[in-house]
Amino acid sequence: MYDLTLTFDNGPDPDVTPRVLDILAEHGIKTTFFVIGEKLADPARRGLAVRAHGEGHWIGNHTFTHSIPLGEQADRGTAENEIGRTQSAISDLAHPQRWFRPFGGGGNLDARLLKPSVVDYLIRNKHSCVLWNAIPRDWDDPDGWTERALVQCNRQPWTLMVLHDLPTGAMDHLERFLDAAEAAGARFRQDFPPQCVPIRNGEIVLPINDYVSSLEESV
Repeated sequence: MYDLTLTFDNGPDPDVTPRVLDILAEHGIKTTFFVIGEKLADPARRGLAVRAHGEGHWIGNHTFTHSIPLGEQADRGTAENEIGRTQSAISDLAHPQRWFRPFGGGGNLDARLLKPSVVDYLIRNKHSCVLWNAIPRDWDDPDGWTERALVQCNRQPWTLMVLHDLPTGAMDHLERFLDAAEAAGARFRQDFPPQCVPIRNGEIVLPINDYVSSLEESV
C-alpha cells in the first residue's frame, strides 16, 4: 500500500489532454496540471485547462516558455516574465495556494530550479513551490516508463509523480499504469507530500539552498 499523487506538466495538448482527462475521470482520480503559460493563448488549449478545472483538477504554473531553467536566466525580469505572465494567463483557474512548479531541464532537483530574485517573487506573491520525488522519464521512454514508475512508487510511502500530457505516445500507457498501481494498493490523492513543497503560501518552510543558484543577475 502506498499513497500516489499524479501531476501532469507541459500541457495542455489538444491531442493528448482530453484522453488523459477521460482516463482520470474513469478512475475517479483528481490531479494537478502544471501548464505552460504561452500555450493558454490558444483558445483550444485554454479550453482544456477550463475543462480540467471544472472536473476538479488543480491548475498550476509551470512557467511561460519552459525554455531555460529559471536558475540559469541572468535577466532580473525572469520571475515576472515566466511566473507572473503565466499566473495572469491562468487567471480565475488558479488554486488559492497559487501552485508553481519550476523545471530543471530533465527532471533534476538542483540549483537550476530557482534563483534569489525568483524566490523573492514567490514569497512576495504568496506562491507555493511544488517539487517532486518521482520522475519516470515518460518523455524520453514513452513505452517503458510505466514499469519504472511502479518501482518508484514502491520505494516510498507517498509518491509525487511527474508525467507529461504531451504527444510522445507515453500517455497511451496511462490507463495500464493506473490499473497496475491500483492493483498494487495505491491510494490516489490530490494533495502533495509536505517534503515536496518547500515554499507554501509565500513562506519558506523547508531548506531551499540546494534549489537556488547564485547567478549574478543583470539589470
